[in-house]
Amino acid sequence: MPLQQVTVLGSTGSIGQNTLDVIAQHPNRYQVFALVAGANWQQMLLDAQRFSPEVIVMADATAADHLRRELSGSNIDVQSGLQAMIDVSETSSVDIVMAAIVGAAGLPASLAAAKAGKKVLLANKESLVVAGDLFMRTVRESGATLLPIDSEHNAIFQCLEGGKFDREQGGVSRILLTGSGGPFRTTDLSEFGAITPERAIAHPNWSMGPKISVDSATMMNKGLELIEACWLFGVTPADIDVVLHPQSIIHSMVSYLDGSVIAQMGNPDMRTPIAYGLAYPERIASGVKTLDFTQVARLDFDVPDRQRYPCLWLAREAFAAGGASPAVLNAANEVAVAAFLAGEIAFCDIALVCERTLEAKFSDAIDSLDEILTIDRAAREVAHSLINQGL
Repeated sequence: MPLQQVTVLGSTGSIGQNTLDVIAQHPNRYQVFALVAGANWQQMLLDAQRFSPEVIVMADATAADHLRRELSGSNIDVQSGLQAMIDVSETSSVDIVMAAIVGAAGLPASLAAAKAGKKVLLANKESLVVAGDLFMRTVRESGATLLPIDSEHNAIFQCLEGGKFDREQGGVSRILLTGSGGPFRTTDLSEFGAITPERAIAHPNWSMGPKISVDSATMMNKGLELIEACWLFGVTPADIDVVLHPQSIIHSMVSYLDGSVIAQMGNPDMRTPIAYGLAYPERIASGVKTLDFTQVARLDFDVPDRQRYPCLWLAREAFAAGGASPAVLNAANEVAVAAFLAGEIAFCDIALVCERTLEAKFSDAIDSLDEILTIDRAAREVAHSLINQGL
């Protein structure tokens, strides 16, 4: 069996590093063709020395210059910029693309991989939130294989026959999308005004980057995942129940018409869905310890509270509104989370920025990548303006 060539988009982030960990466990199956990241050239240097990719792409040109100096004398081609990211995603040399660049910045390269008919492991939920119709249409037209890597969507895929939500033939009833509720699930609402970035990024179960950790605290991540699930599985928000499950042992469930509920369970470790995606339809070792049920003291479930998690409802409403609304919501959230992490706005202002940005008027022309990116930029300008004006 020839080695499968892999491009890892967002290789220095949490998902990227976990992907490289799984790849390292299977040197006879996978080879890294390209590593792509933003500005963290120090981590990229370590990964380059370990995996010897053919190409490295840094979004930041200065970071690329650092790497060229450090890797002088090697055969690694160091490039920079968006077009280079697209090139290593669509090149004929590559079999698998791990799409793990955080935020809307990952959309062009992810879409290029889908258009080229690759096996796309989608860990960048924003690609579907921002451009769901375009992305899924591209996958169908190119014959690409799309496998969700978010633990929840990967779980749903595993619980559905062939990853398809089929009421008539498959007897599917509902999707139960689980979420931990983040670090403030039991925090008194009167304390929300004093929440600091340090507290918000301290997730109780998962080790993630700052942005997605804040999204977990607001449950915007679950709102974006709900939108993503609608596109992935061809459903509406009415087909999905969001269930709080603080232990993060059950990653999601599917309810069937006969009363059965099928759940995908495991320790909270992203290497499990990554390994599933890399090897699908086979299964390979991921390095994750098998779940020991004798050590699972209890499994709790609850209904999310709208007052505590307004971002979840904003996402439902954005999908229902259709058009550019999901893209606008995502852009506003990225701006608001960055402002919160920088100490410019309060935790509760994240939802407020998103809500008020959604109230602005935007074009609903979202049939091309250029149109989507234009709306994304316009929404960011509105969100920045709201923050600068003190909301």
